[in-house]
Amino acid sequence: MKSVDEVDAFVGSRVRFRRVTIGMSQEHLGNAIGLTFQQVQKYEKGLNRIGAGRLYRIAQVLTVPVEFFYEGLPRPGDETAGDGADARGAEIQAFLSSTEGQQLATSFQRIPDGPTRRRIIDLVNTISGREAEA
Repeated sequence: MKSVDEVDAFVGSRVRFRRVTIGMSQEHLGNAIGLTFQQVQKYEKGLNRIGAGRLYRIAQVLTVPVEFFYEGLPRPGDETAGDGADARGAEIQAFLSSTEGQQLATSFQRIPDGPTRRRIIDLVNTISGREAEA
């Protein structure tokens, strides 16, 4: 089994993030670019590399510039490499790329009361076994 390239996985996660954000199914995206939903799944998981022309077509269907798929990708020689920020950013990206993450983030933003939002964060930290952050 071939290993997943970090850049391919990152770009794929950005495709998924945008697709989920606009409420589009893998099947719909696949049909729009001439692929099956299984092929879209492989792109989103980084198992298959997305060629330049196909990424351009995906960007058109998802109505974003091609650069969108590379936003947040660490640049070669970045000073922050290895400080944990990349891992945390990838963790957040994975969460926001999931359907549950999208639903939770959207619903959370709709809560107008700051103290209530803080209590929800404390609850989730307690359930996950993580100490509350100030």
